[in-house]
Amino acid sequence: MAYQSSDIRIKNRRASFEFEITERFVAGIKLLGTEIKSIRGGKANLTDTYCQFYGNELFVKNLHISEYELGTCNNHEARRDRKLLLNRKELNKLSKKVKESGFTIICTVLFINGKGLAKLEIALARGKKTYDKRETLKQKDAQRDMDRAMRH
Repeated sequence: MAYQSSDIRIKNRRASFEFEITERFVAGIKLLGTEIKSIRGGKANLTDTYCQFYGNELFVKNLHISEYELGTCNNHEARRDRKLLLNRKELNKLSKKVKESGFTIICTVLFINGKGLAKLEIALARGKKTYDKRETLKQKDAQRDMDRAMRH
């Protein structure tokens, strides 16, 4: 069975506004059957998701995957903790950075890869201050104005 690149790309739009992103990683997610069916239907939400270590394993918290409509009593919980699949080297690097200073791990994009597997792009990020957020908005406005000027 040949898989095609999927159009499913669920983004966390607030991530780049709220956080200064330093490094990105792509992780697999340990899912149940009804969860992957809901993701393929585009029924997931990354708002307020973050990652946390339990022992040596990394889990994603607050990832909302809606219950599958055709699921029976075996349906999943919408906001359960899900294990992320990364290699040991990446886990050690992330763990060291999170313990070290004001870094946190956030989720930026949930997508289906070419083999039909659900992947989560996570990022090592530091929270922005209020004045940084204002600066980001100013830059976006300036860019928009320049684009308008170029079109006319």
